[in-house]
Amino acid sequence: MNYKEISDLIKLIGKSNLTEFKMKDKEFELSIRTEKFSKVKPAKMLGPQQPIIPISATQVPSTYAPAPQPAAPASEPAPAATGGGSAEKPNEETESSNYVEIKSPMVGTFYRSSSPEKGPYVKVGDTVDNGSVVCIVEAMKLFNEIESEVSGKIVKVLVEDAQPVEYDQPLFLVDPKG
Repeated sequence: MNYKEISDLIKLIGKSNLTEFKMKDKEFELSIRTEKFSKVKPAKMLGPQQPIIPISATQVPSTYAPAPQPAAPASEPAPAATGGGSAEKPNEETESSNYVEIKSPMVGTFYRSSSPEKGPYVKVGDTVDNGSVVCIVEAMKLFNEIESEVSGKIVKVLVEDAQPVEYDQPLFLVDPKG
């Protein structure tokens, strides 16, 4: 590795959540630790004499909160639980349960188009086929085209452009009958 490659790697690690990075290539060995690095061993390494205390969902810091879910599915269970919802709510629930989600296969940044000057790959109302490119997820400076695994009509885009996405986070809702 040359100086520029090492410098770029350090910058990339500094921007990430990594605490330690090690690389070995033949005679060359590189070890980087960030200020977030701690020598405290993880809980699975603790001895049997130390109790493991389960953490409830309310104790999890906000940085580890699950990815935000679409607003419509989160609001639908509440009327169903009360039993006092109108006749329209169950119909909407039945309708949305017929949709198929296109999910992110990786953690990264979601982009609707290949460049800012170009239009989005797909928008609400567009028809997609199995294997059609629907967006890009950037991970580690690599732009990965995400293909649809279902044919149908795009009903909803669940993520804003240039937003971070988690693994298995829904990106689009597709009506396979559309």
